[in-house]
Amino acid sequence: MMDSEVTIVTSPTVNVRLTSTLSSFEVNRRFARGITIIEMKSKLEMIVGIPTSSMDLQLFSVTDELLQKMDDNEALLGSYPVDEDCRIHVVDKSGGQMNEFSDVSTVEKFEISDEAYAKRSGSARSFMKKNRVGRFNEEETAKKKAELAARADEEKAAADTFSVGNRCKVQIPGQPTKLGTVMYVGTTEFKTGYWVGVKYDEPMGKHNGTVEGKQYFECGSKYGGFVKPLSVTVGDFPEEDYGLDEM
Repeated sequence: MMDSEVTIVTSPTVNVRLTSTLSSFEVNRRFARGITIIEMKSKLEMIVGIPTSSMDLQLFSVTDELLQKMDDNEALLGSYPVDEDCRIHVVDKSGGQMNEFSDVSTVEKFEISDEAYAKRSGSARSFMKKNRVGRFNEEETAKKKAELAARADEEKAAADTFSVGNRCKVQIPGQPTKLGTVMYVGTTEFKTGYWVGVKYDEPMGKHNGTVEGKQYFECGSKYGGFVKPLSVTVGDFPEEDYGLDEM
């Protein structure tokens, strides 16, 4: 029996992993084995951002073992032991540091004084002043402040008429009417203004009287809620009998 003849065919292209001293990222590119090292460097310049004249190339194996330098610019890529998924590391001989183009901490910041900025004609501030927008509309700002102050006074006046233990009805636009008992009246730590803490007759609330770790009153889970005073009406609202004891 004659020995069979074996022919080894090498792919004309090879996929390599690329790294550089200017970046921590790794990219994959496929190159023709027939290009020269200097031709490959010109392609790498667009990928890694290092000038061709400043490049040194190092060839690593698939397992990242340093094999040799690729320092012959006229040699073909295929003349080196370049296997699929080996790594070529591009060294910047000019001394460039990793991530120097993406690190903005070293970039000099443009700063301008508040006084100088106020004198600029094309700034956002000058536009707002000219068009009386936002805080530069003194009349509108004063009006809003007056409205907020009036509403705060109204809420406080309403809250002063409530007492813990009052039966109440809560009516908030877009929500069903709820009956319950006033359990707390006053200011809170979780939001500004006056609030009324209510224990609802049904589990239609959000908590058990404790908000952000502070207990304002006690009730069952989901039976407690805080509402603004103007949403509360106190009166003779007897608790409904839901027939829970009926057979």
